[in-house]
This record gives sequence, C-alpha cells and structure tokens, in this order.
Amino acid sequence: MSKLSDTIADLRKSYEQAELDENQSSDRPLRQFELWLDQAIEAHVPEPNAMTLATVGSDLRPSTRIVLIKGYDERGLVWYTNRDSRKGRELGGNPYAALQFHWVELERVVRIEGRVEFTSDEESDRYFNSRPLDSRIGAWSSPQSQPIGSRAVLVGNAAKYAAKFGLKPPRPPHWGGYRLVPERWEFWQGRKSRLHDRLCYQLEAGQWQRSRLAP
Repeated sequence: MSKLSDTIADLRKSYEQAELDENQSSDRPLRQFELWLDQAIEAHVPEPNAMTLATVGSDLRPSTRIVLIKGYDERGLVWYTNRDSRKGRELGGNPYAALQFHWVELERVVRIEGRVEFTSDEESDRYFNSRPLDSRIGAWSSPQSQPIGSRAVLVGNAAKYAAKFGLKPPRPPHWGGYRLVPERWEFWQGRKSRLHDRLCYQLEAGQWQRSRLAP
C-alpha cells in the first residue's frame, strides 16, 4: 500500500461533543430534524442545507450527488433540479431515494429514506421565480448530465437564452421540484469509543416508532 493509504488508515477522531438520548429527543422525527438543522445553522456549519441524494438506476447501480434542501414540512423534504438529469431519470424509473445530511462540526448525521414525488407546478414556479437571474438562465443553458464538447457550449447557451428571455426567463419544462416523503429517519450522534448514538424512526401504520440501533 502507498504511504498516503497508510496515512488515511491512521486517521481517527474521538467524538465527544454531545449525546442523543431517547428521553431528550423528540418523538416526532421532523421536529428532531428541525432542532438539529437549527443548531447546525446557529453553529455556522458550512452549507448546513447540503444533503447527499442517493438514487438507483434501472441497472440496479446506486449513484449519489449533493443537492440543497429548499423546504420541508409534514409532507416531506424538497429540492429542485433538472428532471432530465441522471438523478431525474433514475427517479423516473425508481421513485425511491435516500437523503443524508452530515454536519461534521457537530459530529452528526441524519439519514432519510422514502418515496419521491414531484412538487406541484405552482411550487416549482414560485421557487424558480425567486432564484437569481443567472441561475434561471443557467437552468435553460445546461443539458445536465449530458456530454458536451467544452465549457464554451454552456457559455454560448447562456448568452443565447439571456438574449431570448431577457429579465424574465420562464421555468423550463424539464426543471422542477421533488419531494421525498419520509418512511424512515435515522439520527446519528458521534460518541466516545465508537459507541455512537443511533435513533431510528420507522413509519408503521401511520405512526412513528422510535428505536435505538447499535452503532
């Protein structure tokens, strides 16, 4: 093995910042998530809204990427993207996914699994129109996940659509929101000696059942 590989194998951290106890956690996973997200924002964690989205294609191969949460409520967690992208195509064939937040500075991870659905056109329009102009033009300019010859393709597309739409580009038909409807939540808090805290919330007959998992 290389020297770098040996160095990586020796990297370790002792997790000692906090604990996660059944008696102190909420019996509602969304409330527990909201509490932790608020603490991540208050702690100035870099991009606390960034989450890993995992999907599975028709070839049964998983893929992941980072997306940004743009809203949440009792219905689920929302993000927006190009629906012709790889993730969009995979969700079209298999509408189940997993999300993961990793707030390194707080030694915390949140995982959510569930079914994915489109947001309404009204929700997608409202969010799209709230975006900066460059981002709205960018939604038209990038054939996301498709091979392109060079960056000049993107720059040229951006110039073309900026000239076409001016200050009011409409939402592209291939761009919109997704909502993951949770069926399972897991909250992980790093603890000393690798005896981490893991609380799982599983939806059963319309009710959330909380249990502790071995780390």
